[in-house]
Amino acid sequence: MTSQEFIETLSLFKNEKELNKAGKFFKGNDGVTKSFGVKFGDVFTTAKEFSMMPLEEINKLLDSDFYEVRMGAVSIMDFQARSKKTTEDQKKDLFDLYLNRHDRLNNWDFVDRAACHIIGEYLIDKPRDILYKLAHSESPWERRTAIVSTHAFIRKNDAEDTFAIAEILVHDPNELVNKAVGSWIREAGKKDKKKLHHFLTTYVKTMPAVTFSYATEKLDPASKLHYKELRKSK
Repeated sequence: MTSQEFIETLSLFKNEKELNKAGKFFKGNDGVTKSFGVKFGDVFTTAKEFSMMPLEEINKLLDSDFYEVRMGAVSIMDFQARSKKTTEDQKKDLFDLYLNRHDRLNNWDFVDRAACHIIGEYLIDKPRDILYKLAHSESPWERRTAIVSTHAFIRKNDAEDTFAIAEILVHDPNELVNKAVGSWIREAGKKDKKKLHHFLTTYVKTMPAVTFSYATEKLDPASKLHYKELRKSK
């Protein structure tokens, strides 16, 4: 399974109606990323077909200037990370590839597609210092990876790192990081309501509006009104 074979297979699904996809969904500003003209459903189907692709070939896909080709690479990595057949050494290689090529994972959906399983799941039983380093990165995509990766911990009823990283990012200047912070403290709050309410009480007056909106959207009406009133009083 080679990168060239993947691209040739993906080419079979090209559709002119999809050519504006990069402009619609891609939020990076690298100046070179463009649309391949393929629906994401076809990207994921093709990625699953090539899910046994060697890492050196995946790495070649990450070099592509085409949005959907890089999404294919990330999806193959995600399929491998989820597979029960993947060894611990292979998971470490996926983890390293993700981090070493994060310059090519420069959009919110690349992060959301794979960070939980490639980064978060790998760190379940390991030190998590790398997430705090990413949280302080100049790259908004690396900062988003820091918080999104904690979803793996939340699924194990561990919300500690989610709230700790959210405190680092709560006043982040990037809206796509703000949305991720709001989303994941909301999810973490389902496991630890006390921590969610403490976080909201501490930052309700200063967090960005979009973070507040995402974080509180699943609260009961009385709690939501309570925090809205507190926010108004700032």
